[in-house]
Amino acid sequence: MGPAGRPQRGPQLPYKLLAGVEPCTGGWLVVTGRLQGTNLAPQRPEIFPSLIEVLDYKPAFAIIALHAPVGLPEGSGGRAADRAARALLGRRRGAAAVPAPARAALQAATFAEAKAIDPKLTTVMWRLARRMAESERELAPYWQRTVFEVNPELAFYGLNGDAPLQFPKRSSVGAKERRMLLEERFPGIDVTLDAKVPGVREDRVIDAAADLWTARRIAARALNRLPEDPEWDEEGLRMEIVY
Repeated sequence: MGPAGRPQRGPQLPYKLLAGVEPCTGGWLVVTGRLQGTNLAPQRPEIFPSLIEVLDYKPAFAIIALHAPVGLPEGSGGRAADRAARALLGRRRGAAAVPAPARAALQAATFAEAKAIDPKLTTVMWRLARRMAESERELAPYWQRTVFEVNPELAFYGLNGDAPLQFPKRSSVGAKERRMLLEERFPGIDVTLDAKVPGVREDRVIDAAADLWTARRIAARALNRLPEDPEWDEEGLRMEIVY
């Protein structure tokens, strides 16, 4: 780390290194891309055991599109960002915007204890609690120059002409629907989508590729923000989801 705890930048490169990052069983699934001018060359996905290894990667990522909460509510009232994402995705795909739990719930030893702290906690949220706790522990406000919270379903919403997708991502037709959208708009993404990562489902790889697509939009400053006027958590983190 550099002065005042800020991440040091790596050597000057002829390209910017972008990353789409998804939580997975073995840690974090990362799809990198080399952005040179307007051309982004996607790479094969790989697993990083911890989030700090993603943050400290050298050469440093210019943009990290992270599918995990950046900023947490103190109570069980939830975040405006999550509510806005669910509203945009509608009844069909809104469940893909998993709400962030209350900060204290991540410290609980069991689901029952966490549920007592945050009554809105779901089993899906609890399964992701370890990764959410990593995000809460490692990210400070200065990281928000580089790290942006994203949601792959919002990326597909944009790729689909600002309309929610029709099929669930774990279905074969849903995987095909998502692959087609990426292949139409993202030259070279087959390198990523055709890769087999041990222990990682196909839908997770597709999601990470969508996160990388969002990283490209962020680099081009063509992003949308939810909500337009973000909230801030007690640690000074801006609570928003971009796509």
